Amino acid sequence: MATANNIRQRLQATTNTVVSGQTIRNRLHNFGLRARRPVRGTTLTANHRAARRAWCTQQVRWQRQQWAQVLFTDESRFCLEPADGRIRVWRRRGELFAEGAVLERQRFGGGSVMVWGGISTRLRTPLYHVLGNLTGVRYQNEILQPLVVPALQAIGPRAILQDDNAPPHRSAAVNTFIQQASVNRMLWPANSPDLNPIEHMWDELCRRVQQNHPPPANLGQLLQWLQQEWNGVPRAFIYTLIHSMHQRCVECLAHNRGHTRY
Repeated sequence: MATANNIRQRLQATTNTVVSGQTIRNRLHNFGLRARRPVRGTTLTANHRAARRAWCTQQVRWQRQQWAQVLFTDESRFCLEPADGRIRVWRRRGELFAEGAVLERQRFGGGSVMVWGGISTRLRTPLYHVLGNLTGVRYQNEILQPLVVPALQAIGPRAILQDDNAPPHRSAAVNTFIQQASVNRMLWPANSPDLNPIEHMWDELCRRVQQNHPPPANLGQLLQWLQQEWNGVPRAFIYTLIHSMHQRCVECLAHNRGHTRY
């Protein structure tokens, strides 16, 4: 990933050729490249890609009734001030998710609130406000016991918990609790938020807050509106997200285990 000025500087450093940034941009245009905002995604190593392929190869066979047994969960952080989106990358039409056109990042920022939630085709959990750092003990006591276990019981005897590999989710205490509570937990490939439909729930939640409310004056107001809009997301929207799981697996395999459009 490089800007026109980055290319100009590299050209001068390696060949001692001096050209303007505009000349670089003109040549990129001649090759059919245009400056566009990069898609943001997590970093994928070779091990991540191998794990994604193994997971998708198995899960692509699942039918909708099997995905309906899964409670998809995650935490997300929402900021008072949006991040700067003015970064651009040069790509051709149709190369939105090409290697080098995705800006890999972590989902963290300042002036924010963290929330946890879970969705399935049959229910959604309350949107829980996570205060401070989430530890394994807190994940067990504040989320698994009071929120996840009742949700899984409501889904049915074949219910499955999906959570990612964040350290609090995989602590020794949590693993012991999962076993003692007879929770059926799905194996999950690391750094694969695009395979989790709840990520689009977070996007929809952010959109609804921005659309239906003025800019929040403080974090308390932001949390109030997040919880309000969480409950207002139509069930049909959640169905659509979870019914996309087959296509997510197909696209992951087709993109050489790399980033998908999700």
